[in-house]
Amino acid sequence: MSVNERIKQVRQSLKLSQISFSRGIFLSNGYFAEIELGNRKANDRIIELISTKYSVSRNWLESGEGKMFDSPPPDKDLAQMMAVFSELNPQFREFVLHFIGQLLKLQKNSPGIPENTPYGE
Repeated sequence: MSVNERIKQVRQSLKLSQISFSRGIFLSNGYFAEIELGNRKANDRIIELISTKYSVSRNWLESGEGKMFDSPPPDKDLAQMMAVFSELNPQFREFVLHFIGQLLKLQKNSPGIPENTPYGE
């Protein structure tokens, strides 16, 4: 299995679309699609970004040896949120962090909302 095929396997195991995965490592979707198709080489920078962003073993990406993940894979929602968050400018990042803090306060004060259903529906 090639590095490109292992990259695709990582993305699929995280259940991320090509768009979400490529955003997380600051690549265009088209460029990333070319990597998965084997038409472009995944250079050291891309391998390092994937390894760092998605907790993937660099050794496994390069050689196929060992375990795919250095630690448990990130939650799909968290991985997608990180990919989107990384595209925001600092001003909007501050807003998102503030809003998340407000949601946590609301959650603590709303014990009647079941945790496993979005927005208490």
